[in-house]
Amino acid sequence: MDAIVKKPTSSADAKRPTQQEAEAAVSTLLRWIGEDPTREGLIDTPRRVAKAYREMFGGYDQSAEDELGTVFNEVAGFNDVVILRDIKFFSHCEHHMVPIIGRAHIGYLPDGKVVGLSKIARVVDIFAQRLQTQEALTAQIANTIQDVLKPRGVAVVIEGEHMCMAMRGIKKQGSTTLTSMFTGAFRDNPEEQVRFMTLIREPGRA
Repeated sequence: MDAIVKKPTSSADAKRPTQQEAEAAVSTLLRWIGEDPTREGLIDTPRRVAKAYREMFGGYDQSAEDELGTVFNEVAGFNDVVILRDIKFFSHCEHHMVPIIGRAHIGYLPDGKVVGLSKIARVVDIFAQRLQTQEALTAQIANTIQDVLKPRGVAVVIEGEHMCMAMRGIKKQGSTTLTSMFTGAFRDNPEEQVRFMTLIREPGRA
């Protein structure tokens, strides 16, 4: 008789805990660090934390692909690079669940169609509002823009300060991590990479 192979349950299939269960978990953590969840200043903390988590991790309930679904074909023949720089974001490290504070610079080479500029920023926010590593965040943004818009190339550079380095462990404040990913023409043509990097570093950037 063949053995029955049970498929592992994915995170998408797992039942999301209730609000009450989330608040109880926060209360447990408060007791674990040595606090009293019943004291005046902490009575509403579990509810506030659960509400804050729902907002800060709202990216799990949103689709980056859907954000890029509306494009514009009337571009008057424009086919040069489109760049959004200094897209500020907040994320959380998946290892310690502490903040990552950063900014993203994104460019793409249109292939007959463009997308609203705010949609690119929304893609950054959607992926940032999930537990992340900076490397994964960079790849997710680049791959999604490439797969949905199908431009001639995508360039993504992310600068991030990781509070897991600043607040704990090595405790090095001000250290910045830089990651990049290039697809299509940006990956295959070094001159396009250099042009992109030059444009995002131009004087006058805040």
